[in-house]
Amino acid sequence: MNKKKDNKGKINIELDEKIAEGTYSNLAIINHSVSEFVIDFISIMPGSPKNKVKSRIIITPQHAKKLSKALNDNIKRFEDNFGSIKDYDNPKFQMNFGPTGKA
Repeated sequence: MNKKKDNKGKINIELDEKIAEGTYSNLAIINHSVSEFVIDFISIMPGSPKNKVKSRIIITPQHAKKLSKALNDNIKRFEDNFGSIKDYDNPKFQMNFGPTGKA
């Protein structure tokens, strides 16, 4: 009976090997509607004529807010341990999405 109480409210999460490898991204583009946030992760490489979205994550506004808080908390802890993260200006480049050429 105690075992059931201990597991109540816990989530079992599995991480397979391919996902555990991760995907490198140095650009994220965020769009939203009334019901969802869409985060596209892209890897921009110098000299590459075309760069593809490597991963797209779609989340609810509530989860977007929780993600923002979690990122801010983790950035604060990182900077407390390793010093301030330097914020570089965004490089000036044209982003083209599909046939419209609009970002």
